[in-house]
This record gives sequence, C-alpha cells and structure tokens, in this order.
Amino acid sequence: MNAIEVSLLTRDFKGFVAVDHISFQVPEGEIFGFLGPNGAGKTTTVKMLCTLLRPSSGSASVAGFDVVRQHTQVRKSLGIIFQDPSLDDRLTARENLRFHGMIYKVPRKELPGRITESLRWMELEDRANDLVRNFSGGMKRRLEIARGLLHKPRVLFLDEPTLGLDPQTRNRIWEYLLKLRDEHKITLFMTTHYMDEAEYCDRIAIIDHGKIVALDTPENLKAGVGGDMLDLATDNDQLTRQELSAKYGVAALQDESGLHVEVTNGAGEIPKLVRELSAKVLSVSVRRPTLDDVFLKLTGREIRDDGASNRDKLKGFVKRTHRT
Repeated sequence: MNAIEVSLLTRDFKGFVAVDHISFQVPEGEIFGFLGPNGAGKTTTVKMLCTLLRPSSGSASVAGFDVVRQHTQVRKSLGIIFQDPSLDDRLTARENLRFHGMIYKVPRKELPGRITESLRWMELEDRANDLVRNFSGGMKRRLEIARGLLHKPRVLFLDEPTLGLDPQTRNRIWEYLLKLRDEHKITLFMTTHYMDEAEYCDRIAIIDHGKIVALDTPENLKAGVGGDMLDLATDNDQLTRQELSAKYGVAALQDESGLHVEVTNGAGEIPKLVRELSAKVLSVSVRRPTLDDVFLKLTGREIRDDGASNRDKLKGFVKRTHRT
C-alpha cells in the first residue's frame, strides 16, 4: 500500500504555477527525499500534502485519506517536523509534549505513557522536566521529533530535519530516524539541503520550476550522470567552458568552485586537457558522480543556492499570507 499518492497535483497563485501537474507515489515504510532549488515548489507541495494549502487541481492522499475531502483524518495520520523552531522554550520538554497531545486529542489516560515513550525513544527521558531554553540545538531537534511521534502518525514530514546542526549531531539524528523507520515502519518524507543526507533516502524526487524532473534511487540517479566527473579550475573558466564546448563537444557545468565536466574516462582525459586547453590549469581532479552532480546537471543550480529569485520572494509571500 502507498502511504502517499499524488496525481497531477497543481497549485496556481493567480497565474503563477508554483506546482505544475506533478505525480508520484510513496510506499509505506519508505524514506522519500524531495529535493529542489529555492522556490522550486517543495514547500508548496508539502503544504498541500499536510492540508495547509488547497490544491488548484489534481489529487493527493496521505495514509489513504484525501487531502481535501478528508483533511481531518489526514492531519491525524501525519506528523510534521518544521524547519524553523516551533517549541515553547518557556516550557519543559514534558509540558511541550503534553500540550501537543492535547491539541491532537490523544486520550487523556494514554497521554502520560506516550510522553514517556516518546522521550525515551529520543533519549531525553532524563531531561523531561528541564526547560527547553536550556537544551542544545540537537536536543531541541530530538524533542521536536519526539513531539511529532506522540500521536503515532503513519507519515512523518521532515523539513530540513538537521539544518544548522554539527555533523556528529546530524549523524545521531539519522540513527534515530533510521531506527524509527525500521522498528515502526513509519514513512518519512523529507526535504534537505545536505546531499550526503539525501543518500539515506530509498528514493529521491527532484523538483524544479514546479515540475518533477527526476525520480529514482540515489544510485540510479548518480549512474545517470555518466562515467567520471572532472573538477577543473583554470585562470579563465569562462574561456575554458567555451573551448570545451567548441573543441570537444563537452558541456561543462560551473559553480563557485570551478568547472565540472562529465567524461567517460577521467584519468585518461586529464593529460589531454592540461596539454591542449588555452587557459592555465590551476587544479584538476577526478571522482565518481555524487548527488550534487545530479542536482546541478538537472537544474543548472546548486541546492545550496540561496539567491532570492522572484520565485523565492513569492514563496516567502505565500508563507506570510498563510501564517496570518
């Protein structure tokens, strides 16, 4: 059975199509990554799936419930871990969970046991009565996950679940999430800017300009890039890019770190490039493709590109509109 089903889902903001007839399915128990540049349609899609925004057309269901006709059942079936902090730091960990349980109408007799269970799951039981304002960033994120699990959702939405955390804490959070999926068969739907983190996903959908441009396993997506990647820096990257296209028919991708060239045999190409390019080669290395390469190839942008495009500004406007 599919935990999420989306068919031709569309959201039009007075002529601006933020999400454009997308379709996909997420089986129960899968870790599904939803990636895209800023303003690509990620947040709008997640809001529609979480019943915070009504679709313009198309359909979607979560845990078997239609997001429009059965929005109450959908909300009871999902948990949400927001990117922005949403805990009350004037309350204790236990008080935060108790408040959440009341909102979700967890039966009064069951609530104390569920709070203890959620805190134990995230290894926060010994800090249950401490004020959240005294927690570290990693502890707050673990408490948010505990809160999201309190009403036993079938689907957990995670928006940038480890953003701003140090690598060690990020790895620890993922230990909890993987254990959660394996032991409770919960479905995880996540967005992330960390490509190494996306490797944890069973499948990844990449969305750009409101359309899904790729959907597959991480390994298959990387295999689609090609053989090897050459990372190349010269004293004139613009000239080198033009030369690679004109002389060798190679389309080089460019970002702030330099040029990235997809080749069949990286080791064999390096001497030729160093010898024949007009610009001086400052550095060159060969490696296997990564999800960063996949993302750059499909969208022409880095996922960490935070430039405020018009699309980004509209997304911010929509966020503010729906908070008021």
